[in-house]
Amino acid sequence: MPDYFDIYQHHVAEYDLLVQREDYQHRLFQALNRIIPFQGLDVVEFGAGTGRLTCLLAPVVRSIRAYDSSQPMLDVAAAKLHNSAAQNWHLAVGDHRRIPTASGSADVALSGWSMCYLALEKAADWQLELDRGLQEMQRVLRPQGARIIIETLGTGRETPEPPPDLREYFEFLERRGFQRDWIRTDYLFQDMDEAQSLTRFFFGEEMIGKIRENEQGIILPECTGLWWQIHHSKETTQ
Repeated sequence: MPDYFDIYQHHVAEYDLLVQREDYQHRLFQALNRIIPFQGLDVVEFGAGTGRLTCLLAPVVRSIRAYDSSQPMLDVAAAKLHNSAAQNWHLAVGDHRRIPTASGSADVALSGWSMCYLALEKAADWQLELDRGLQEMQRVLRPQGARIIIETLGTGRETPEPPPDLREYFEFLERRGFQRDWIRTDYLFQDMDEAQSLTRFFFGEEMIGKIRENEQGIILPECTGLWWQIHHSKETTQ
């Protein structure tokens, strides 16, 4: 299994190229807007990485403040945002449990493919750490704001099959009152060499066999889950 934390610090360019290949059908933005229309909203993003969601949303939101624990990832995000027309963004280093921004200042608290790492640490108190992250998302929200979490529901899968090491985490979110939906966000690669190289780099050798060719080109199927909850004054607990 690849060392993701090493990737996020030392192999940022390869990672960014991989995520550029995902969601060639452009379904993610539509799915987010079905949860809450993003036009004119203030967004705080947890775990921004190389700015995939930041760049997607900056053209339509009022503002987006994006945080990540990896400065190299944020450097790539900043370069892309500087090359765009957007000026409504702010990037800074921040932990999911301690985001350096004001309480009650956002309409959406968004985390893409990153909140899971609070659970994947597998410490004895992972549920406590995850609750801290969820509470931090709630802290930054205004009344009736939305918390949205995006995670994989299966790479190489055409229908959802949650990765075994994420199932407890997903169940935890749903016990906390989060609703769930899913979409396909397949990867489309330029050629087979790129498909194999990038797939092996991030997902490991065993995923190579999931690559297929169709009329669109070289595809790696991907199921993506979206969990969301409209902000309330108290956590839903069980």
